[in-house]
Amino acid sequence: MKVADYQLSQYLPVLILGIVAVAFAAGTLLLSVLVGKRGRDSRIKDTAYECGMLPVGAGGTRLSVKFYLVAMLFILFDIEVVFLYPWAVIFRSEAGREPGVILGSMIGFMLILFIGYLYALKKGAFDWKH
Repeated sequence: MKVADYQLSQYLPVLILGIVAVAFAAGTLLLSVLVGKRGRDSRIKDTAYECGMLPVGAGGTRLSVKFYLVAMLFILFDIEVVFLYPWAVIFRSEAGREPGVILGSMIGFMLILFIGYLYALKKGAFDWKH
């Protein structure tokens, strides 16, 4: 057996899992259509239910841009932790070789994020009142 054939055969379980997942999803949807009760569609059944009251106004309200800005900042600082954790795990084992480079790279990374935090703070990105 060639090495390339052996490497390709290792992906066979993943392929089988993908086929089973697609077949399960399609089978569940098909079974739902075949077995499920078909109700009569009417205008009142298709309207949104709001605590027994008739809906008033548009269904989708617009959110403030501040919401998205804070969400993006959260993702940014969450990714910081994702990079910080593996660095902390390998720091002790790698510190014997190049401690200055390893520590300096993380301090530089944290400094760039801290400058970004100060910039967002100065621009009022965390102020919810405006």
